[in-house]
Amino acid sequence: MDKELINRVAGLSLLFWIVKIFSTTVGETVADYASVNLNLGLTLTTIVMGIVTILVILWNFKQKKYFPPSYWSLIVMMSIEGTLITDILVEVFTISLLTLDIIFGIAMALVFYLWYKKEQSLSIHSISNNNRERFYWIIVLTTFALGTGVGDTVSEYLQVGYLYSLFIFGSVFILAGVLYYFKIIKDVLAFWIAFIVTRPIGASLGDLLIQDPKDGGLGISVAIINSIFFIVIIVAVTFLTINTSKNTTLKINPK
Repeated sequence: MDKELINRVAGLSLLFWIVKIFSTTVGETVADYASVNLNLGLTLTTIVMGIVTILVILWNFKQKKYFPPSYWSLIVMMSIEGTLITDILVEVFTISLLTLDIIFGIAMALVFYLWYKKEQSLSIHSISNNNRERFYWIIVLTTFALGTGVGDTVSEYLQVGYLYSLFIFGSVFILAGVLYYFKIIKDVLAFWIAFIVTRPIGASLGDLLIQDPKDGGLGISVAIINSIFFIVIIVAVTFLTINTSKNTTLKINPK
């Protein structure tokens, strides 16, 4: 007999990827705006955003299902916090970007290993209990921190520039979809490659938009970018909330 369970994370669609990239871009720009433009500094900004992130985590886990407002709020907050974690480790603790890339890469691989060992699945279509959801969000935060570091490594450390970095990471994203389409890689691997690389895409896009032209950016006001992107996210999440019933349940055979 089939057992009906509630899936707790977003289902896949074109809108999912659009909101994900916009959310990660906001994470980059909001972190910079709070620490620099509002003169809060990296340490205080990280603490404040960390407290907000914890509150949103509690709100999201309380739902016990995919609830777009809490889910995407947590995506945004983890994007902000992941950016701040990487920035504070680089700028305050003077850890090199390459070292952080290795550390976060190993940490991500370890969490994936522990998740699979415990649950025998890394599919986002079966996030139906607290344990799987915890693994999911740990991976999300780790990918945000890793993606920030990798994005900065390519665009700044290797001096590729924000625009070319955007092209590079965007190409990896598209390649994952192509490889899945032609059945060269499986859906779970394709998803996580695409999910991970959206963070450096967002970081590169954010930096390209807000950084000074002399540094390779377009010099657009951070406040303007944040306002536009937040409006798009709010409209998209409102739409997803109205239509969320289509992606809330999954049927599995209990073992």
